[in-house]
Amino acid sequence: MLPAHPPLFHVPDALAAVVVAGVLILLFSFIKEPARHQFMAIFVAGAGGAYLNGGLGIWEFPFATLMLYVAYRGLRSYAFIGLGWLLHTGWDVVHHVYGTPIVPFVPTSSGQCAICDALLAVWFFYQAPSAYAYLKRWRRTGRLAS
Repeated sequence: MLPAHPPLFHVPDALAAVVVAGVLILLFSFIKEPARHQFMAIFVAGAGGAYLNGGLGIWEFPFATLMLYVAYRGLRSYAFIGLGWLLHTGWDVVHHVYGTPIVPFVPTSSGQCAICDALLAVWFFYQAPSAYAYLKRWRRTGRLAS
């Protein structure tokens, strides 16, 4: 049964999610390749289990299984890691609307997670470049693009 309405979501909720995504990208950029690629495949597999016992009953298990498969394929392809984050984005939206947040004491946490995960997906579709390489290039040339 769906709740009467999902939790209210405001601009500060969205901005916090963008900041978290940026911080995660900066932190993950410290990990050198190919370890970053392998770590992120494992990380997205873990995200697949984040909602187990999260309110959608039996449906949580096929989703976790799908995420595990996508993460396994992600060991060889950043595109699959990006796909995993997009799948998790969709699952976050379902949980936000359903009213079962990923962090029980933060009602908007699933909506925030959806924004963060979508931004991470974009980063992975671009092959997860090191943020520090971009910052170095910007300091040297005054522009981010090559």
